Amino acid sequence: MPKPVVAIVGRPNVGKSTLFNRLVGNRVAIVEDEPGITRDRLYRDAEWAGRVFTLVDTGGLDFAGSGDIPRQVRRQVELAIEEADVILFLVDARAGLTSTDEDTAALLRRTRKPVLLVANKVEDFQRPGQLAEFYRLGLGEPIPVSAAQGMNTGDLLDRLVSVLPPETGEEEEADTIRIAVIGRPNVGKSSLVNAILGEERVIVSEIPGTTRDAIDTWFEREGQRYILVDTAGIRRKSRIEEAVEKYSVIRSFKAVDRCEVALVVLDALEGVTDQDKRIAGYAHEQGKASVLVVNKWDLVNKDSHTYQRFTELIRRELAFMTYAPVVFVSALTRKRISRLLEMVNLVAQQQCLRIGTSDLNRLIRDAVLRNPPPAAKNKRLKIFYATQSGVKPPTFILFVNDPELMHFSYLRYLENQLRAAFGFEGTPIRFILRQRD
Repeated sequence: MPKPVVAIVGRPNVGKSTLFNRLVGNRVAIVEDEPGITRDRLYRDAEWAGRVFTLVDTGGLDFAGSGDIPRQVRRQVELAIEEADVILFLVDARAGLTSTDEDTAALLRRTRKPVLLVANKVEDFQRPGQLAEFYRLGLGEPIPVSAAQGMNTGDLLDRLVSVLPPETGEEEEADTIRIAVIGRPNVGKSSLVNAILGEERVIVSEIPGTTRDAIDTWFEREGQRYILVDTAGIRRKSRIEEAVEKYSVIRSFKAVDRCEVALVVLDALEGVTDQDKRIAGYAHEQGKASVLVVNKWDLVNKDSHTYQRFTELIRRELAFMTYAPVVFVSALTRKRISRLLEMVNLVAQQQCLRIGTSDLNRLIRDAVLRNPPPAAKNKRLKIFYATQSGVKPPTFILFVNDPELMHFSYLRYLENQLRAAFGFEGTPIRFILRQRD
């Protein structure tokens, strides 16, 4: 189930960032940074009353402003609104209603999405009449809060959770592989999707997607059924020609949440960018099987060492994802597309591998004998027992004498031993440490 997206919008200086920090701060039950994008501080996952959602901070709307910066800010906000499931419209209770608030309300009414009108900077919660003028916006009763003081934000979160899209427990057939094509704008996602769904397709039909107005494409190839998890960036490329890459991350996140295999598309002409690292990092942190797809390979001037150099670049820049196979393709000429689907099948299978308990413990025992864990704090780590607790991704529980003695480098060593013995190509591996007396 993808996480709903909640966007905070409003004119400048109404306290959007303050509310953002408050809602994802100590007053939220569980808060978790999205991997790789903490420097931007625009997105944060939060949980309230058992519902996880992604909160998005936006720039201040200024419809009267001219020039490139106000235009770009408006475009960013429009993209955030387009991707959001729920919108928090923030106004300033102290400053009162403004013409910019009215213009923003007119924009939001056209979205036909749930909009919560939030009146910030309220100092006296016993005077509801002070908010009467905001009823003119036609967005219902304003919710009074003080983001700076954290007052009434719990009630706001209760209201927010009540209007989030309902959770669904629907699952696809077990033998159907969900594929998400993710990446920055203009790396060739649309062309890659068209190449995968080319003339040689056997069966193609459309089924309603689980995210807002998205369509998932179902197809079959050589007896294997697939679902391509669509995003706005795939089907409506023309609408993101002014692409603000920060907001493309939201599209990728929503696609990754719903997939089993992520195709992380890179541009052969541009190499690996910071945005590529953010998107790939999210797929890794979510435990998704992944294939790194280098597109536009036909446009690269090659010599006998080009393939090796580019592969080394990818492994260096995406060092956390060395398990993911790399496939060089041309979506335009459809070169190696069949190879790409072969890798999808492989990594989908590998993420479901289960290792017998006796084989697993034999491997762990031999690995420890070859390379004993280093001592720390005058104590040495002891691994008593191991068992596999799950798949997608493969997850292993290690019972040890003291989890704090386990160094990340030794866990990496154990992971490498598992991969050397059993494969697990294309899928991350998770370890859970439990203390046993």
